Amino acid sequence: MAMALATAFLSEDQFTCSICLEVFNNPVSTPCGHSFCQACISSYWDRGRGGGGAAKSYQCPLCKESFRKRPELHINRTLKEITEQFKWMASSGLSMDGRGEVEDSNSHPHHHHHHPSLSLAQKPTEMPESIFAEMMTRFQQLQTPGGSAPTFLPPSDSHPLSPSPVNAHLSFQAQNNEYNDLPPPYSPPRRYTLSGPSDSSPSLPLCPIHLRALEFFCRTDNTCVCSVCVEAAEHRLHHVIPAKREWHIKKSQLGISEVELKDLIGVKERKVEEIHTSLREIQAAAERETEGAVCAFSKLISSVERCQAEVLEVIEMSLRSAEHRAQSLLRELEEEIAELKKRRTALSQLAVSEDYIHFLKTFPTLSTFPQTKDWSGVSVASELTSGGILRTVNDMMEHIVEEMRKLPEVCQRPSLEQPVPRPNPKIRRVQEYAANITLDPHTAHPRLVISVDGKQVHCGDRHQPVPDNPERFDRVVCVLAREGFSSGRHYWEVEVGGKTDWDLGVASWSVNRKGKITVSPVHGYWFLSLRDQSDYAFRTEPSTSLTLNLRPSRIGIYVDCDKGLVSFYNVEARVLIYTFTDTFPDTIHPFFSPCTNKSGRNEAPITICPVDRLT
Repeated sequence: MAMALATAFLSEDQFTCSICLEVFNNPVSTPCGHSFCQACISSYWDRGRGGGGAAKSYQCPLCKESFRKRPELHINRTLKEITEQFKWMASSGLSMDGRGEVEDSNSHPHHHHHHPSLSLAQKPTEMPESIFAEMMTRFQQLQTPGGSAPTFLPPSDSHPLSPSPVNAHLSFQAQNNEYNDLPPPYSPPRRYTLSGPSDSSPSLPLCPIHLRALEFFCRTDNTCVCSVCVEAAEHRLHHVIPAKREWHIKKSQLGISEVELKDLIGVKERKVEEIHTSLREIQAAAERETEGAVCAFSKLISSVERCQAEVLEVIEMSLRSAEHRAQSLLRELEEEIAELKKRRTALSQLAVSEDYIHFLKTFPTLSTFPQTKDWSGVSVASELTSGGILRTVNDMMEHIVEEMRKLPEVCQRPSLEQPVPRPNPKIRRVQEYAANITLDPHTAHPRLVISVDGKQVHCGDRHQPVPDNPERFDRVVCVLAREGFSSGRHYWEVEVGGKTDWDLGVASWSVNRKGKITVSPVHGYWFLSLRDQSDYAFRTEPSTSLTLNLRPSRIGIYVDCDKGLVSFYNVEARVLIYTFTDTFPDTIHPFFSPCTNKSGRNEAPITICPVDRLT
């Protein structure tokens, strides 16, 4: 009865790891008493997410107790055995009945089918009596009209019992029971051969004690005995059968095992060939990809070199044009200067002349300045001096370098997006709690622009004319969702694309929204941040820096209000980014911040997406 009560109150949550949200796999316990999967807590500490402050330490993800030295964790074997039993019962649909025996929960309530391996009344090597009786009836129907002993039938659709090694074993068992005239557990002291009783077996080895032929086999002690041994007290209540009969039974079992092993070897060999074929195809594809990539990069290099030559030619032509104009202007200026110098020389000579008649005659002509060009607005200018060409080249190269930097990551995405036989159970499990989230415009900062359906938000260039509600953030460009949670589990996904900065998570409804805000779990904020395209952190005091191998474009947020747990997932890569455990003092709301647009470099919106559940 205690077993039934204990089993009735078992639930999956009691065997769930708070990091991966799955039933324990090789559970270990920390010194503070909490249990996790061995791989989960090891990965959590290896990535430095358990660090507590500047000094290197290790924290429990649940209670945040710190350990200066990394604890040595050992498998909790008791918890592992209980967990494995729970998994087996959950997968087979079995439960404990009131007698402490396993019953099939899917069967009719008035017909109990006891599991063969757990029945107390049945030996591990014996067949259930009901199944054995049914197989005996079928076996007798297959006997020949002359009453000869049954034989194995060739594989065909008309004999469903023949092809299977298990059915062959049942046929041998039924066949051998015909010869079993010695009802267990006690056999009369008669000696048998395959054809029946006999008085002597000269070819058989002798019993070392009674010097009689070892004609019988004691299944209880798994040893050959003579007729005198059968009558002795140590074998009187044992299960004894003719030794040759047991020999034939064992030989038939060897044949069955050989067939099963042959089939198993064939399956493994086919898998080996399949893997070799796949590897050859991958190697051939890698060669094609390598050749194509080298060709593409060679063309790119040629294009860059050609573009470089064209840009240098433009610079050279600009220089030549400026030189030509300068030379033309210089010649014109030199001509005017020469004319003016000639006039000055004539004036100098006239000034020292004593011939007043000549002086008065030439003075009017020499005293009048010749017509000259106004050079005040004339200059030699070129875009080369402003650095326009170099600035354009630098901007273009910076864009190309940025795209080239993304290329290896983009090339990795197809392999991640290929369908796999079984999706990541962690992502699939939390997606079951998908919630319909919409943005609350009454809480949005004045610079935030929210779509009509409440699913998208971006930061504008200026403040919008909106009322200054008590719920509205007036300094930090963020917004809360209409939906709030105080219990249960909830999940949503947000598309962040290629934005350089964003904040995503949850916040308490009671947080301060006016003026400067301190963001941390202590102040009611639990969110993940991205800054400058590559700096990921969870906002604690101080912030917990995170290293991500793949840059996520869609973030999944999962909260368990009852456990105080918030987790972030890279949806495309199907991996957990970070998990934080705390206590939520009041109702929490999804929190969003697209951050400022940074003069157009971060103007893209963030979008709440429908959850495409994995299958």
